[in-house]
Amino acid sequence: MDTEGTATRTRNRRGEGARLRDEIVAAAVELLDETGDESAITLRSVARHVGIAAPSIYRHFPDQPAIMLAVVRNAFAELDAELRTARDAATGPRQRLVAICESYLGYAQAHPGRYRTMFGGLWMPDLTDSSLTETDLATLGRASMELLHDALADCVSAGVATSTDLAADTVALWVGVHGLAHQRGVSPAFVWPPDIADRVVTSLAHLAAD
Repeated sequence: MDTEGTATRTRNRRGEGARLRDEIVAAAVELLDETGDESAITLRSVARHVGIAAPSIYRHFPDQPAIMLAVVRNAFAELDAELRTARDAATGPRQRLVAICESYLGYAQAHPGRYRTMFGGLWMPDLTDSSLTETDLATLGRASMELLHDALADCVSAGVATSTDLAADTVALWVGVHGLAHQRGVSPAFVWPPDIADRVVTSLAHLAAD
């Protein structure tokens, strides 16, 4: 039996199964943050990190993709909370939209491993060979998109944006901000214009001159 690196863990009392589930997810997040590599998250590595036998995981997660889904859902919840905080701290519709986009970029920069994993990668399973469903994957990121959509709609209502197709322009704005977040992560040596984020948001959100 391989016990190398296994943490000592106190057995949960009856009724504390939810705590073990949270510990499994937290361990997976820690492994992702430490390695930056989603392939490092296996049933065995997570079990070792928590300090349990690998079969114990099956009481809470049927397979590795289910653990990854929980990790990604937690990451989106963190992102959504940060976006809402940034939005609520800003004054005026334009400022709120810009604050959301800047917070989005900030999350991607602060958590590069989580961010890459949130939008696919090696963990994305063959749905015919895992416990996940199309619905599980389709709902990821929906709340963040809704925040962006509502902020852009407020800009249009206030007359500071000229979008005539909110749904399409919301997607275009997300693609632009997401693309910038991704490229910053994979091209750290590139010298970006200092106002690149403002250029992306202003153009794709059809914002009027400030």
